[in-house]
Amino acid sequence: MKRAIFMLSLLIAATTVASAQGSGPSLLQRPTVSRTQIVFVYAGDLWVVSRQGGDAARLTNGVGVETDPVFSPDGRWVAFTGEYDGNTDVYVVAATGGVPRRLTFHPGFDRALGWTPDGKRILFRSGRESVSFYNRLFTVPAEGGFPSSVPLPLAEEGSFSPDGSRIAYQPLTQWQPDWKRYRGGQTSPIWIAKLADSSIEKLPRDNSNDFNPMWIEGKVYFLSDREGPVSLYSYDTGSKRVTRLIQNNGLDIKSASAGPGAIVYEQFGSINLYDANSGKSQKVDIRVAGDLPGVRRRFEKVGTRITNAGLSPTGARAVFEARGEIISVPAEKGDPRNLTNTTGVMERDPAWSPDGKWIAYFSDE
Repeated sequence: MKRAIFMLSLLIAATTVASAQGSGPSLLQRPTVSRTQIVFVYAGDLWVVSRQGGDAARLTNGVGVETDPVFSPDGRWVAFTGEYDGNTDVYVVAATGGVPRRLTFHPGFDRALGWTPDGKRILFRSGRESVSFYNRLFTVPAEGGFPSSVPLPLAEEGSFSPDGSRIAYQPLTQWQPDWKRYRGGQTSPIWIAKLADSSIEKLPRDNSNDFNPMWIEGKVYFLSDREGPVSLYSYDTGSKRVTRLIQNNGLDIKSASAGPGAIVYEQFGSINLYDANSGKSQKVDIRVAGDLPGVRRRFEKVGTRITNAGLSPTGARAVFEARGEIISVPAEKGDPRNLTNTTGVMERDPAWSPDGKWIAYFSDE
């Protein structure tokens, strides 16, 4: 009997809807910077804005997700990772807009990382010539052509020196990159390889997670959690000294990219610009306006997203989690009730109190 009541409650719930409402721009991700512009990822598309901020314009609007933008050295082109045609490949598009051009055609996952200093080739990573879960670095002509491998056995990210003779790279990847302050056997170092003879110079560290190398003149800039939250550091290839550049006592810096005299980075959904000459950092105020169908107010069916259901102690009602809301439904007669009805907040794991008067749940509000 109880099983029948429970199944009936799920059928009733399948007809309920949840409201979603958009708010101001947030989660601006994966920025890259040229002398005059910044390109970033928002809502699965690439957007371009002045380096000083202001109103952003959509640069790409494909049916798939576009991410990992990187400006060419002259700022005229943007290489990126595109999920088009059922695959993930490297593309290039003019910084002024236009039709993206596909550069890689392997059935595996290819991710754009950067450019060679002369702007003729695009650096990307791929697992096409390595064992499972590991990648290597390749370059492909910006005009199209066959890729060439960088002479490194394994690598996840990389950045060429200004003269192209060396590359700063991250040789290892983690299976769980979101594990904060991880200090196990998969911590990621940054090494510098001399391409002529494959000799290696290792950046000093104490089992920290170092990643996202970027080369500006004689310094390698990178992100690291060596002193707490992920922050920006530099390694002077002459003096061999590591310097902390941003005193970050808050949330992790998620990604960064180097451009002429500056590094643009992402922190808590906002974009910031670090001036390599003055050592000062400031937030870039960006306004995003578009149709953005994913954030407009709408009705959403939640019947296929029911999880963590439970009956009340009396069996009169059931409660469950659906699309971030806590919903209660009657066993027989009555209406479903959205108990939380929050926008932009995820609630999960509801549980009845023994007397049936209260429902406890987790929230990320």
